[in-house]
Amino acid sequence: MRQSGVRFCTAAAAVLLTAAPGLSFQKDRDRDRAASPGGAAADRITREVRHELVTLPYYGVFDNLTYRVDGSTVTLMGQVTRPTLKSDAGNVVKRIEGVEKVDNEIKVLPLSPMDDRTRLAVYRAIYSFPSLERYALQAVPPIHIIVENGKVTLEGVVATQADKDAAALRANGVQGVFSVVNNLQTEK
Repeated sequence: MRQSGVRFCTAAAAVLLTAAPGLSFQKDRDRDRAASPGGAAADRITREVRHELVTLPYYGVFDNLTYRVDGSTVTLMGQVTRPTLKSDAGNVVKRIEGVEKVDNEIKVLPLSPMDDRTRLAVYRAIYSFPSLERYALQAVPPIHIIVENGKVTLEGVVATQADKDAAALRANGVQGVFSVVNNLQTEK
């Protein structure tokens, strides 16, 4: 039963990834610009890093990838559920023209059937809630659900403070969740 639920979410994420390639929020673009002090080359590298990470084939709602561009050095951070996603992220960023060094600090979350069940339950609780359903229609849904040892962290960008609060409330109501850290940001 658990296997089919995981396959469903992976398949749904793959369909969503190919269905809506125009993923972007103004806040993401502003953050990308702020993360890249320097000239046009740094802006280009920042845009390409973001594009490469968002289009990784197995990047989904249960992963959180962030980065920092310092000249020709890119530092990758975040949490992923698959070790191959960590290595894939490092490999695609290394191939970007102008990138000389990649510090891959991405954390691979431990394997845990209980965390897998919690991920699915939190996903269903958040994305089935009427005011949050619209976020599930994007290529990579903007509310990322990171679960480690029963502790949930929500990452991403939502439109309003009400959506941010609703997501945290829904996640906190899932059985087996010990705590919820709400790092969601709102658009301006």
